[in-house]
Amino acid sequence: MIPIGRGQREFIIGDRQTGKTAVATDTILNQKGQGVICVYVAIGQRASSVAQVVTTFHEEGAMEYTIVVAEMADSPATLQYLAPYTGAALAEYFMYRERHTLIIYDDLSKQAQAYRQMSLLLRRPPGREAYPGDVFYLHSRLLERAAKLNSLLGEGSMTALPIVETQSGDVSAYIPTNVISITDGQ
Repeated sequence: MIPIGRGQREFIIGDRQTGKTAVATDTILNQKGQGVICVYVAIGQRASSVAQVVTTFHEEGAMEYTIVVAEMADSPATLQYLAPYTGAALAEYFMYRERHTLIIYDDLSKQAQAYRQMSLLLRRPPGREAYPGDVFYLHSRLLERAAKLNSLLGEGSMTALPIVETQSGDVSAYIPTNVISITDGQ
């Protein structure tokens, strides 16, 4: 595992069933007793998968310091689009109150798909892979909110772990390459 500092971003990428959510869940479980507020944002996941994660958090006592924001696969695209921003607002609330936070976006490729669906319905011109041209901005403005505040602002932090699912190991697809560049290739 690669160490990560408070306020940084670390990218988790992989195909379906490769353990991305397991890494995220273990990361939250390992924050026990550290004083870190964790925010787990499930975007476009199956209800059974989210229920399994929440059950694990309950069994391990992680719900005492964890907030779960979930928009399931059957939720409207608008809610799947907004879920990461809701999670970020919650994490920032604690960050600006001198707390350390960890936010996990599981997964941003589902948010991008919801945004593509909304944009096509609004008749915005499609770009590469039918995503709108501002999809890079969509994720960069979200991930750039991760920060470590200085002493004048209270020294809180927000550490982000974005997850992106690839198709057949294709890390050169549009959304994975965007998020790789936002997280500085990490």
